[in-house]
Amino acid sequence: MAWIRKVLRVNLTQGICVSEPLNMAWAAQYPGQRGLASKYLVSEIDPLVDPLAAENKIIYATGPLTGAMASTGGRYSVVTKGPLTGVIACSNSAGFFAAELKAAGWDMIIVEGKSPRPVYLHIENHKAALLAAEDLWGRTVWDTEGTLKKRHQDLLLRVSGIGRAGENLVRSAATVSDLPRAAGIS
Repeated sequence: MAWIRKVLRVNLTQGICVSEPLNMAWAAQYPGQRGLASKYLVSEIDPLVDPLAAENKIIYATGPLTGAMASTGGRYSVVTKGPLTGVIACSNSAGFFAAELKAAGWDMIIVEGKSPRPVYLHIENHKAALLAAEDLWGRTVWDTEGTLKKRHQDLLLRVSGIGRAGENLVRSAATVSDLPRAAGIS
């Protein structure tokens, strides 16, 4: 599949989603999803940032083989400054989420800032929007995924959720996609 050459930057503070070019010089230097996402992270955050502060970022990254019929072609990485360890944390997960992200038009999602209210990121057909999620707050990842599939009338919708642990800033929280696949980023 190779690179789509696009990054989706989600600024929760401003409530906006912006597409930008993937840094192809970095992609050549750091060819995998973990290395490339780590390069973005260390280039964009202060190394002394509190992991639970709005100034930290969380990056969902695919690699050049994501979506291809290659071994491990269905994996994605989640990279951030980990709240449990205070250093770069990287975890990866499998399932359909990564290939769907690539098919939707992005190699990577960089989430930054802090929303004043609960929101979720909805991506469909190369478009991204932040939508209200007050009714999802406090629910399990299983309940959230089922609700979103019904809401968007799409049983094949791919969801990556944080659940109650993430909402409550539990330092060992994980992202869960394609139930029950988890990427723990402590």
